[in-house]
Parts: sequence; structure tokens; C-alpha cells
Amino acid sequence: MKKDSTTTSAVIPASAEEIYKAWMSTSGHSAMTGSKAQVTARVGGKYSAWDGYIEGKTLELEPPSRIVQSWRSSDFSAKDEDSRLEIVLAKARGGTKVTLKHTNIPSGQAAEYKKGWVDFYFKPMKKYFSGKA
Repeated sequence: MKKDSTTTSAVIPASAEEIYKAWMSTSGHSAMTGSKAQVTARVGGKYSAWDGYIEGKTLELEPPSRIVQSWRSSDFSAKDEDSRLEIVLAKARGGTKVTLKHTNIPSGQAAEYKKGWVDFYFKPMKKYFSGKA
């Protein structure tokens, strides 16, 4: 079965350390997205976000610049294998450039997830790290 992928980036007004720490903690992830998350912050640790809509396992950690996680949403069918999410954090003017490389997505779902990353991650993260949360 054909798989899709998408890459999207945004500059978030925070340091890579702050974003990495928030992404990999239950309270931080919940606060920066505005929705309930659960994170076990270690390689092999499970996580869920958006009240269980998203779940997976952490596959690789390179603090504070890279996180790789298996990723699936409740939109995946039981036959769909997990997709892969690579989060790359790089210093940029105005904060940190966060690049999300989302691969192995079930065919036809990439555009929806790309929009989701912007609406449900980048927008609330910008607000949260700007101190407007």
C-alpha cells in the first residue's frame, strides 16, 4: 500500500531546550498544545496526545535537537502500521525552527495531518511560548 509523507516547519519563540522539555513531558506537552497528553520521557516510552487521538512510542532522543517517535491517530485502521514523526529543533531568528517530518502516513491522509500540525501544534505553541497562553 502506498504511503504518504509531509514536512512542515515553524519558528517558535522559545529555545530548543524549552520546546524539547515541553514536548517530552506530560505537563509541558499538555500546556503547549492546550489538550491532555501523557508522556513517558525515554526511548521506548509511550505517549499519547490530544486526549488519546494520537499515540505512539519514542524511538530516538537527541536532547535538545531531535526526537523521533512512532505515531498513529485514531483515524488509522488496525491494518495501518505506525507512521514515523521526526521533530528537529534548530536555532533560528526569533526562537527555534521546529521541523516536523511525518512519514509512512496511510495514503491520502498527509494533507490533513500537515494542516493538523499547524492548527493543533504550531499555533498553540506560538501562543504558549509567547506567554499569551
